[in-house]
Amino acid sequence: MSAEPSSEHEGPQEAPEQPEPPRVRSESKKITLPADADLERLVHDSSPEILTAVAGDPRLTEDLALALLNHRDLPREALEALGKNGQLSRLRKVRMAMVMHPRTPRHVSVPTIRHLHTFELMQVALLPVVPPDVKRAAEEVLISKLANISSGERSTLALRSSGRVAAALLLDKEERIMKAALANPQMTEFFIVKALKSEHGTELLAPVVSRHQKWAYRNDVKAALLGNKNTPPARMIQLAGELPVNLVKEVLRNGRLNSQARNSLLAVLEKRGGKS
Repeated sequence: MSAEPSSEHEGPQEAPEQPEPPRVRSESKKITLPADADLERLVHDSSPEILTAVAGDPRLTEDLALALLNHRDLPREALEALGKNGQLSRLRKVRMAMVMHPRTPRHVSVPTIRHLHTFELMQVALLPVVPPDVKRAAEEVLISKLANISSGERSTLALRSSGRVAAALLLDKEERIMKAALANPQMTEFFIVKALKSEHGTELLAPVVSRHQKWAYRNDVKAALLGNKNTPPARMIQLAGELPVNLVKEVLRNGRLNSQARNSLLAVLEKRGGKS
């Protein structure tokens, strides 16, 4: 059975009203766009080669770069090219969009993170679309900046930042900031226990946690409070009477207690008579 002759108009082609992509020339695998290329249209092209060429074009504007970054499947090569595109890659909105893009290579996104402002870093660490390792990098940069940012900014971060950043603010020297961190929706028992056991903890944390309506009654928090020298004596004696004897003995062995606290725990143990 002979096949019918095919027409040159059969097969997938662009619709007549769609202009054809510009002719490009390739030199050492690099595509260069012609001088009259319509960048406003090309940022919406589907060709990875065209998108990469557009990303590296010095004529690209901030608005067009942001439109380009709306491509969720933008090739890595395009993101690398955009990262090297002169002053454009230093614009704040472009930097943010590049860091948050799921396909940005780590060698592009991580160095870019270091140039973001405080609340931009907070946003990167909170957004679910940002890869976990990029979020962590943003958190680490933000935590490293805490000592040099204002009290007002730290207060906002304590309430609204990610759990790891709020945890760092549990060690803040301002009580209102530490209390705000305790109220952070992403705060966890793990972070509080870690802060109570930290050698860098302040004398403010244990008294506040010991009477906190949410955290004071968690068993792991109780144990950490028992081993913290700044826990109020009356609360420490109460905890020693509530927690298992073996745990109290472990705190006596390993906790950072002053002599008064140690004697108080020993007295409670003696009164309990070794009961578990």
